[in-house]
Amino acid sequence: MAGIDNIKNEILQEAKDKADEVIARARKEAEAQIAEAQAQADGIAKKAAEKADQEAAAYDMRITSQIGMRKRQAVLKVKQQIIGEVIDEACSRLVTQPDAAYFEMIEKLVKKNVRGADGEILFSKKDLDRLPEGFKAKAASLAKSAGGSLKVSDQTADIENGFILRYGGIEENCTLAALFAEKRDMLCDKVNEVLW
Repeated sequence: MAGIDNIKNEILQEAKDKADEVIARARKEAEAQIAEAQAQADGIAKKAAEKADQEAAAYDMRITSQIGMRKRQAVLKVKQQIIGEVIDEACSRLVTQPDAAYFEMIEKLVKKNVRGADGEILFSKKDLDRLPEGFKAKAASLAKSAGGSLKVSDQTADIENGFILRYGGIEENCTLAALFAEKRDMLCDKVNEVLW
């Protein structure tokens, strides 16, 4: 019986060794799979963190860009408002200057806008009443040098300042408001250069 017990013990020992070997191999494989899964999980977490960092940086850039754009728009709006006020003030000063200076400016405008045709010039009631002596002759002389004629109309125009040139059925608005409106873009550029 001792031989059978030895064989039995030997078989049991062999089975135990084999089981230990299988368990050890299974542990190794499980540890390798766990390590691989952990590495994959770490890689996924790293990629997710990098993606989150990139998205946060892109969002930060968009927000910074929007803030910069809004700031530039606000500054531009204020600049445009200031430029408008400067132009309005310049027009107001031209209108309220003393009569001699005002009509000297009007003469220059007549000279610049007169045509080589027969026409008439219309003023507001206020300007017609304060025309300086010799202005009618000066206007006629300016028209004559351009090859036409120009008389100051007794009829008044519904304007605040400046004048209307009428040649036949065509009227040319030479009020300061019209002249400033016509040259507004150029004036804005000039004021912008001076101020900034």
